[in-house]
Amino acid sequence: MDLGISGRVAVVTGAKSGMGRSTAEHLLREGVHVVLTDKEGPELQATANELAALGQVRAVEADLSTAKGIDVLAAFANMAFDDKPTILVCAAGITGASGDFLELTDDDWLEAIQTDLMAGVRATRAFIPHMRKAGWGRVVLFSSEDAVQPYVEELPYAAAKAGVLNLAKGLSKAYGPDGVLVNAVGPAFIATPMTDAQMEKKSKEKGISFDEAVQQTLDEERPGIVAKRRGRAEEVAAAVTFLCSEHASFITGEFLRVDGGSVMTMGA
Repeated sequence: MDLGISGRVAVVTGAKSGMGRSTAEHLLREGVHVVLTDKEGPELQATANELAALGQVRAVEADLSTAKGIDVLAAFANMAFDDKPTILVCAAGITGASGDFLELTDDDWLEAIQTDLMAGVRATRAFIPHMRKAGWGRVVLFSSEDAVQPYVEELPYAAAKAGVLNLAKGLSKAYGPDGVLVNAVGPAFIATPMTDAQMEKKSKEKGISFDEAVQQTLDEERPGIVAKRRGRAEEVAAAVTFLCSEHASFITGEFLRVDGGSVMTMGA
């Protein structure tokens, strides 16, 4: 199916691995020119080199938890190709501090908020103006199942991701009349470096294998996942890519859960 976005320019944050990288790959396969960004480290350029076989791709290191980082990204992305970006996928995120709410500090909360919420605020503020001018835009913000089904040991992350939902809905109402469609996705327990680290930590703390840690998490914390496995990054990327397409032209302000049934309610 032709998604009708070949030749457009996209920015994908959190792109060096996991769902961000997989989304970039899917967009490249659709003929989109892609700017990858992530924090400092050799993995980003390695990812760009590997994806270059699929199409036009550029990469820039930027810490989007800071205003300076978004300035670096915007300056680079707006000059990377002949056209400016009209697709923005905000996949950057961290789990951040976890534990008993009463033991978490302001700094613990602010760390999660700066990356999981404010990075999306900064990125949309930087790139929506050109989308409005062009009369066409697609924005997909990564939220999480935690936004509507919070886990008590991850409250900074959950609260920040709930803020992402509110941001997406508000932006969709503000700029939908200009042709800019904004949606959010809610992955749950996807096989990524982030959840790998969580499972490795659990396996060490409980003296069990990695696979046993995954199974224990499914049984005790994610009983709603009917497939009884972690999701795959490409399953999320496929949904995100559709939301970026011409075929999603009547979808805005939505929260698309890609969670295998983890959220066990019919609401958002």
